[in-house]
Amino acid sequence: MSDKSIAAAAEEELRQLAQDWTEPRQGECVLCFVARMLDAWGCDETLRFAERYRVRRAPRASALLRRFEDVGGFCDCEIFLNGYVVVDPFGVGLPACLGVSRGSTQPCGSWTRRVRGR
Repeated sequence: MSDKSIAAAAEEELRQLAQDWTEPRQGECVLCFVARMLDAWGCDETLRFAERYRVRRAPRASALLRRFEDVGGFCDCEIFLNGYVVVDPFGVGLPACLGVSRGSTQPCGSWTRRVRGR
């Protein structure tokens, strides 16, 4: 095997791992997915994880990003800073996803809209 083919195989393996690591889980809601991705990868000041969820789980939900922007979520982390909070703020770590139906872009019951001014 040549150095070039070893490098190509390693690059393909890394691409596949990245794909697997950033795949929404079966039944996982958009907010649990975005929170999990932010915990692992951080925010790059875009809605990249929200968009990834939309593309992979709800491709027809063309208004999803606009809905997040409407609550002040202009990047993935702002979804939580301005738009949504955990129902149980005293839990440790990320909440357990309570699940959603296939194709849903609604948050599960672990999340609620942030009340403005608090």
